[in-house]
Amino acid sequence: MSTIRLVYVPCPSHETANALGRSALHARLAACANILPGMRSLYWWDGEVQDDAEALLLLKTDASLVPALEAHLLEHHPYEVPCVAVVPFGHVNAGYAEWLLAQLG
Repeated sequence: MSTIRLVYVPCPSHETANALGRSALHARLAACANILPGMRSLYWWDGEVQDDAEALLLLKTDASLVPALEAHLLEHHPYEVPCVAVVPFGHVNAGYAEWLLAQLG
């Protein structure tokens, strides 16, 4: 099984996702950031169902960097309780995995 992890981080805007993604890349905590604009999120907050537009930040990193990446995201994310969810890659093609791991610091 691969040590590569996908980190799922909803953000309040494309600008926030871009800033978080760039800061994670510059810190060498992630090798790649993808931003999916236009996500709609429904969730409970303060006893009411909320309905908000968000952008989704997806980061790719190595399992060994997840604790530092999570700490970085929690420190810089504007939400009071941000979601930082980590998903293991069951398989990733060898060439991509080699490139990704070479980018990390």
